[in-house]
Amino acid sequence: MKILNHIPAWLRSKYLISFTVFASILLFFDKNDFFSQNERHNELMELQQSKEYYTKQIVSERKELELLKTNPATLEKYAREKYLMKRDNEDLYVLPEKSENDNNQPVVAQ
Repeated sequence: MKILNHIPAWLRSKYLISFTVFASILLFFDKNDFFSQNERHNELMELQQSKEYYTKQIVSERKELELLKTNPATLEKYAREKYLMKRDNEDLYVLPEKSENDNNQPVVAQ
């Protein structure tokens, strides 16, 4: 027991030892340990950001829907842009957007 005599008395306290064991169990070995709580907190922040984004999207979509219900010019514009609709006396030409890897080189099929 000479080893215990070299350890200060306040480190040999049963209260300190029990508190240290209890804290280590809570921090590292419990189902709801510190690291799991941190991951859940980060996930909660991401979900709140996505909720905010989708709430803004819903508001803008409702405004657009209200415009489509009330304004025939907006309805025509929407139909032309989204569904490529045209009037009877018009011709419609769809031009593909230029992608970055085109570089004006012809596509050679083999």
